[in-house]
Order: sequence, then structure tokens, then C-alpha cells
Amino acid sequence: MRLRKLSKALRDAHPGSGVARRVRHFDGWLDRAAPEAEGAGAYDHTETVRDYYELCNGFMVYGWGESLHFAPLTPQESLEESKVRHQRAMISKLELKRGMKVVDVGCGVGGPMRRVVREAGVRAVGININEIQLAEAKKLNAEAGLEHLTDFRKCSFEDMSAIEGDSFDGGYAIESTCHAQDKQGAFAEIFRVLKPGALFWGQEMCLTDRFDPRDRRHRTIKRDLMRGIALHDIATFGEVNRALEGAGFQVIEGSDWDVREGPSTPWYQPMESRHGTLGTAVRRLPWGRKAFIAGSKLAELLRLFPKGSAEVVRLLDRTAEAYVAGGKTGIFTPLYCFLARKPWQSTGC
Repeated sequence: MRLRKLSKALRDAHPGSGVARRVRHFDGWLDRAAPEAEGAGAYDHTETVRDYYELCNGFMVYGWGESLHFAPLTPQESLEESKVRHQRAMISKLELKRGMKVVDVGCGVGGPMRRVVREAGVRAVGININEIQLAEAKKLNAEAGLEHLTDFRKCSFEDMSAIEGDSFDGGYAIESTCHAQDKQGAFAEIFRVLKPGALFWGQEMCLTDRFDPRDRRHRTIKRDLMRGIALHDIATFGEVNRALEGAGFQVIEGSDWDVREGPSTPWYQPMESRHGTLGTAVRRLPWGRKAFIAGSKLAELLRLFPKGSAEVVRLLDRTAEAYVAGGKTGIFTPLYCFLARKPWQSTGC
């Protein structure tokens, strides 16, 4: 059943046969974005991020679920259970109350949105530039009976000019603003659409203080992560906080949620060794990913997957290896979580 859904999703996303060419084009985005590259002044990172999710969304949902984010893990939980706990922690931090209107910045296919709406009793508006993800989110929300409590805007979170200022009682961005070409500019747009006093919770992919720019391996891992995840750069914790403050926010708290007291499991373990039930875990493991590359080639021959789909899986496999390398060296975390507030008396920015 899941494979049939994946097959349909891939055919809808890639009606032609140029998938391998699109992967090669995406793979070269760092070279096109380099300051010395010809035409670099016209480079638009928003297009690269859109390409990334158009190429990878179907496989990402198949392997990771409808909530496309990392979460702090514990030995007794599956990845799916940890993501639910993590989303509930976010809901608590945002102090959401029934009837509020919140903005989901970079909503993906709406996994967190559906939990927020169901459990907090709020209305939610999802922001996304990717039509494929938006269509999937709308369909899943309708199937969950939540379409009357959710809405969407197709726009970049770096330019939400179609949305009036002071529109939302709260907001959150889960592994989305890490894609921004101008992080402070993105936070400034979020600041603008929130009401005075509103809370904003975010989860960023960051470099830790263990990153040494003089270390060649560290630089290689950083570049592999940037290339594979479409990150224009990877900020430090301090850089995220300064971008928030520069946009006008008051930073209430911020820390790496992977660093905790008591029993815990490294955030990258689901991509390195089994974590959770065997059926769902296999497709995330190194050997499972390699087997899926081979299986995708067969599915192409049988015309179940568009030609070139195996190259997308290969791209995701390389990115998973970069995630694990970043986690094991301790130089990278996808779990820098912060809580900030738009001041009650705000002059804007």
C-alpha cells in the first residue's frame, strides 16, 4: 500500500523522464551559488529549495513519515513516538489556547500542523513554496477532517507580503528557516505577521561549538550537508539568536535539545542503526537505503517509478551519511530549539 502511494506520488511529481538530469542540476547548486561563479548575482536559493523538495518529498515521506523533522530520542521510543512528544513540547512552549490563529512557517506536508490543530484547538495557516507539498498537505488535512481549521499560502517565508502584519497569535518554524538565504530577513517577515506579544518557536539546523573551520574533515561535512539539504549556509546557535534579535524578537530561551540529562539516543541513530519497529526502521538504515536504490532501479524498469528515481534515492543516501557524520563528530545538530517573543510594544523593523 505504501509503495503504491509512493509510486503515484512520484509519477505526479515527475511526469517526464528527466529526473536524473534534475538531480544533477540540483547537485551543482553550490557551484552556481559561489560568488565567483558566472551569473552568481542572479542565483536565487529559493528555487534550489523548491527543487530539493520537488525531487525528494515522495521518498522523504515514505522513509521518515508525514512529520519531516528530527526529534530528541529516547531508548524506549520509536522515532514516530519521539516526534509526537516533541511536537507536544512545542505546543506547550507556545502556550496555545483554543481559538488562536497560528502560522506554520514551511509547513511541509502538514504533519505537525495536524497535531497542533487537533490538540490545541487552534486554526493554522501553512506557508510553503512547494506546490507538491501543499497539494499533499491539503489532501491529508481533508482526510483528517481538518480542512475547515487549516489554510495555506503559496509563498516564501522570506516574502510574505500577501499576508497582513499582526495577523497571527503565534507561530512556529520546524527545520524550515535553516534554508533561508537571508535568515534575519526571514525572521523579520515572521516578526511582521505575528501580533505584538506573540510567541515564536523554532527548530534550526546548526553548527555546534565543536566545529573547527580549520579542520578539513569538518569543512567537508559542512559542505556535504549544505549541498544535500539545500542549506545556503549553516548557522551557529549565536548566529540564530542574533538574527532573531536583529529582526526585533526577544529571545526567551535556546538550546540543543539533543543534549539532556538521563537516558537518550543520538538524533542520528535512525539513519545508522535500528531505532523503532523493524518494518519502518529498515528503510532508514544504511543497508536498507542501498537495497532501496537497487529496488528503485527495478521499479524504473517495470515503469512503476519514473526513470531516474534511483538517483534521488542515491542523493538522499549520501545526505543521510552526511547527517550521521555531522552527528558523530558532534559538529552539527538539527535540534537547536528556541522560543522568542514579539514585544508587546513594537515599532517593527
